Amino acid sequence: MTESHEIQDPALARYIRQVRYPGLGADGQRRLLAARALVCGCGALGSVLANTLARAGVGHLRIVDRDFLELNNLQRQVLYDEDDVAAGLPKAVAAEAKLRKINSQIAIEAIVADVDHTTIGRLLQDVDVIVDGTDNFETRFLLNDAAVKFGIPWVYGGCVGAEGQTMTILPGETACLRCLLQDAPPPGSTATCDTAGIVAPIVNVIASLQACEAIKILSGHREAVSRCLQVFELWDNRVRQVGLDSLRATGNCPTCCQGDFPWLEGRRGSHSVVLCGRNSVQLSYPDRHAVSLDALERQLAGVGRVTRNRFLLRLEVDTFQITVFPDGRAIVAGTDDMTEARTVHARYIGA
Repeated sequence: MTESHEIQDPALARYIRQVRYPGLGADGQRRLLAARALVCGCGALGSVLANTLARAGVGHLRIVDRDFLELNNLQRQVLYDEDDVAAGLPKAVAAEAKLRKINSQIAIEAIVADVDHTTIGRLLQDVDVIVDGTDNFETRFLLNDAAVKFGIPWVYGGCVGAEGQTMTILPGETACLRCLLQDAPPPGSTATCDTAGIVAPIVNVIASLQACEAIKILSGHREAVSRCLQVFELWDNRVRQVGLDSLRATGNCPTCCQGDFPWLEGRRGSHSVVLCGRNSVQLSYPDRHAVSLDALERQLAGVGRVTRNRFLLRLEVDTFQITVFPDGRAIVAGTDDMTEARTVHARYIGA
């Protein structure tokens, strides 16, 4: 079958402009349609990633996010609108609904969950690539451990202010995140969206680069993947590419050279975390049973303003807003102090 005939294939018709690009072609598009990607986090980076990969025809998108929508997300999180915020939807659920309208021919799987060493195994099942839409280094080091351990390519990305960076990790071929950073930066040592702000264009630039790297991998073109750390500063117009081959060549990386996976094995990382730019704390209790939102709603009657849908329950009391998910996780808004968040949670939800 000639290339011109292949382009007439109904399965490829909506991707015709992409198929005509010589680097991809009909064969590459078919590979995309058969591929599976994990979008880890569906906030700023993740919403652009999910949007781009769905439109590109990646056959199965698994989207995982632990959070719900707020009005200030709309400045940079492109999949959502004011109706989603008003509905109090988790980001993964709202993203799934939007993406099904964008591309009904692919499979979209939304999971509302935290990503930690107890959940990462099932989230990675059968995926061909991981794309990073997270906002914290603990989760990124966990992804790095898992990707290297199980041989799954992943694409790291991060943004703050007007600067962003990305690198692609091909286990066994390229440097990994721990080659670049031996450990997660200590709390308070690096700028966050809360302290430095963020402009939306840098999100779109970095996520678009990440998506392109994922498309290269999934379409069978690993030879085209970048082997550099790419850094962009849009306000001051700076671009850098940093070669990483020498880092892996030393053989000193605990993860990709020596097989040490502390985040994956649960020896590193916490279940509770201060959320970037949110004045909020997530409390997670993986050893506890699921929560009945019906029972909790009855328990909290008269305590404060309670709203709920089938995905979450929210209590507004004093200066705090407590959002509880069926898996037992809670997000306490109104403080970035872990001790205070635990106290508030124990007072109203239970220890």
